[in-house]
Amino acid sequence: MPERTRPRGDHGSGSARDPRTLVMGVLNVTPDSFSDGGRYERLEEAVARGAELAAQGAHVIDVGGESTRPGAEPVPVDEEQRRVLGVIEALTAQGIDVSVDTIHAATAEAAVAAGARYINDVSGGTHDPAMLGVAAAAARERGVRFIAGHWRGVPDPAHGRSDYADVVAEVREELAQRARAALAAGIDRSRLVLDPGLGFDKTGAQCWELLARLDELTGLGYPVLIGASRKRMIADALDGLPAASRATAPGASGHPRDLATSVTSALAAGAGAWGVRVHDVAGTVQALAIGRAFQSARVHDGGGEDGAPPEAPAPDRITLTGLEVFAHHGVFDFEREQGQRFLVDAELAVELRAAAAGDQLSRTVHYGELAEAIVAAVRRDPVDLIETVAERVAQLALGFAGVRRATITVHKPDAPIPAAFGDVSVTVVREAPDPRPAGRTEPPRRGDRRES
Repeated sequence: MPERTRPRGDHGSGSARDPRTLVMGVLNVTPDSFSDGGRYERLEEAVARGAELAAQGAHVIDVGGESTRPGAEPVPVDEEQRRVLGVIEALTAQGIDVSVDTIHAATAEAAVAAGARYINDVSGGTHDPAMLGVAAAAARERGVRFIAGHWRGVPDPAHGRSDYADVVAEVREELAQRARAALAAGIDRSRLVLDPGLGFDKTGAQCWELLARLDELTGLGYPVLIGASRKRMIADALDGLPAASRATAPGASGHPRDLATSVTSALAAGAGAWGVRVHDVAGTVQALAIGRAFQSARVHDGGGEDGAPPEAPAPDRITLTGLEVFAHHGVFDFEREQGQRFLVDAELAVELRAAAAGDQLSRTVHYGELAEAIVAAVRRDPVDLIETVAERVAQLALGFAGVRRATITVHKPDAPIPAAFGDVSVTVVREAPDPRPAGRTEPPRRGDRRES
């Protein structure tokens, strides 16, 4: 079994500078996955393979029962569950952390009941409208993480949906939209992981550009999972090499793209990835160990005092004040029945230089979208306390791209107070977790369902 420096289920926020980037081992229990379909269809073989991956160093085993490769046939939900649930139960019984790779809410719910600690949805909750609700309940009740992938539908081999003007900016914004939808559905920010969906309606060149500019994705403030394992982007990059250099694979169960995948995963970790999803766990953990040794030597050789980077400049701010919302919060029955006015002030700390330099709306917070999202959040689900409302709005605001800190004040000017008063309000200040803190100790797990 891998060395575990944290309690089971507590894989926090590994990162580029993190000494322990999360490794997610791929376990496809399908007959038609693009790389290893049919190898682990029997329960005993699948469980043995999952245990092997864990022994090699995988923090999480990502179990998938339906292929999302281009051209794959859809699988009925009951058949998908037949394939994955027994494997999940058996692996969790051995103390192994498991993710379920699915786009179906019913399968996700059943997998969580069977012990899964991650829901890995390559569609980011867009395929099944019930998914975000299931993920929110799982996060709230069991601490399950939701991995939201970027996609534009079932992958098109002809790349008909790969027409990006700026693939990084557009994927970043679409991931930010999925994050806002997840928060609005009730998924706690700390339970959310994003995945740029390499290989999903993206050319090889676009995938490499996403990796090269990974800091723009981690800048959203969420852990980012990378799944490049054995994908066509790897083959494309190796095309110019002599055939003899690509003809063999290391290890009896290896694949010609595994070595290059391990290098890619180490580079992604060095660029800020929280986790990597791979078929070849042994090769990946070795590559990551070398990357850590290299990075450690660089840190001790230079940088600021003790190798520390210079302090980041104070962020800019966007302020929205006096937003009026009629809602039904309060501890008294008549407040719930009649409703009353609430006023919301929001101050967001966010870096605005890139938006100003390029005059790009996509690089800043859209004020109208912010206002609409706050109104919707305040109106839903009546609660007793405005403290709860303020916390809800703060977590929502932190879901907007690039927001580092949210200061939220909720006013209740018509509160039922038996004395003359001007206003009553609650203010909360919440900061986005740094996706790449030095010495990070918690790499959260995330399942990614790529061309598997």
